[in-house]
Amino acid sequence: MSDSPKPKIKHLRWYIAILLCLASELNYMDRNTLSVLKVTIQEALNFDDKGYALITATFLWTYAVAYIISGWVVDRLGSRKSFLIFVSGWSIANMLHAFATGVTSFQFYRGLLATMEPANFPAGIKAVSEWFPMRDRALAVGIFNAGTALGNTLAVPAAAGIALLLGWRAAFIFTGAVGFIWVAAWYFIYRLPNDHPNITEEEKTLITEGREAENLAGQKKPAFRDLLRMPETWGCALARVLTDPISYFLAFWIPSYLEKERGFDLKQVLFYAWIPFAALTVGNIFSGAMPRFLISRGWELDKARKTTMLGVSVAMLLLCFAVTQVASPILAVFVLAGVMFGHAAWGNITLPTEVFPSTAVGTVTGFGGFLGGIAGGITQLAIGAVVTKFGYTPIFAVCSVMYLLALLLVHMLIGKLGEIRQVPTEPQPRSV
Repeated sequence: MSDSPKPKIKHLRWYIAILLCLASELNYMDRNTLSVLKVTIQEALNFDDKGYALITATFLWTYAVAYIISGWVVDRLGSRKSFLIFVSGWSIANMLHAFATGVTSFQFYRGLLATMEPANFPAGIKAVSEWFPMRDRALAVGIFNAGTALGNTLAVPAAAGIALLLGWRAAFIFTGAVGFIWVAAWYFIYRLPNDHPNITEEEKTLITEGREAENLAGQKKPAFRDLLRMPETWGCALARVLTDPISYFLAFWIPSYLEKERGFDLKQVLFYAWIPFAALTVGNIFSGAMPRFLISRGWELDKARKTTMLGVSVAMLLLCFAVTQVASPILAVFVLAGVMFGHAAWGNITLPTEVFPSTAVGTVTGFGGFLGGIAGGITQLAIGAVVTKFGYTPIFAVCSVMYLLALLLVHMLIGKLGEIRQVPTEPQPRSV
């Protein structure tokens, strides 16, 4: 007796995008449980902001090294196996934070978390390049990356609520344990389009639309040294260097900013701090939805993406200034929501999918994350020192100009977005 055919699911790729979004949500909820509970833990274990900066810098430096390795691993294991391994790993590492007793032990557990979490991004970006045609990739990456902001948003009520009821250690146990539900779902649901039993023939054809150049460019997994010779690689990576440290600042320091600079207590953080992170979620969606809307009106992908990035870059100059000037704490929350919306709407993590074949996307994403993590670790130490002495105003001032600088590098080094480059596999012969 033959097996009955599997039911076909229309628009399956968008369900895959939602699953990827949930992976990012777990990734950021786990990492930001510490930032939500920062002041509570500092009071319980008696360490200051310099100690906290050391913990976050340790996380980011470990994260940076693991990022570049994980990109290479993802391109070799594939997105399915990579997610199974790394989501399980970071869930366990987060649960172990419940056993921390001070700065040194937090550094150790954060290091474990940092070895596992970076793989989320090269694996997710690779899955997008496998499941989506070029015109949909910015939006798909926006949905995937919206999970980072959703994780920040949920970390506030989840971590603060559990801490108020059961203590801060229980918050790490809970936020880590839910990762295993996602792992089970991924195991049963995810396959590549050509192997998926539930995909329609129409969607399979749509996904492979326009892939001839990409398939030619990505017939072999390119060597890392070949990618490093391409200015496009450096354009993607340096955009991350300028903007990733802002991601870490917003994730690791904003709950503390609201408590120390704006006078919120933990209960007020619980009620208000989710608002900027919710705006971050919307900004991630906007980063892909706006270009897709412009493309539907006849714009080229390159013009649509860069126009969106330019508008956001200009807006960030005003928003980062405004957040330091408003007197009302509640109004500051909403201006801060605008800052987070704009940061996400710039869409830095999408760039490799618009330039490189899927066989190289993980490696390029990992390299950019590595450099961004190194820059983030250095800036964490600087932020700790500056905040202690001068407050948050100088930090927001520096953040305000980074987006225009990053866009300039994208234009100069990458050039046109939406065209897959062929990766050189051999050095150019020298002329005799």
